[in-house]
Amino acid sequence: MNGFAFFTGGAPGIGEILIILFVVLLLFGAKKLPELSRSLGKSLSEFKKGREEGEKLEAGSKDDEKPAVKAEATPEEKTD
Repeated sequence: MNGFAFFTGGAPGIGEILIILFVVLLLFGAKKLPELSRSLGKSLSEFKKGREEGEKLEAGSKDDEKPAVKAEATPEEKTD
């Protein structure tokens, strides 16, 4: 009864992983699998780089925020 625990919300077992790998092999063929895995790895590394750059920019923008300095009044605003 516990054969398809992955589909009911549990962690995938060896059987489910083998079935998924077999289906992927049938869909894409053995010649395309190395190319697909290589492109997936490059995509993940680019995503991680972009996320890190975004976090750095966000942290830098928080550090750059300074209290607003009130500008001096213009001659028209001065009424003595």
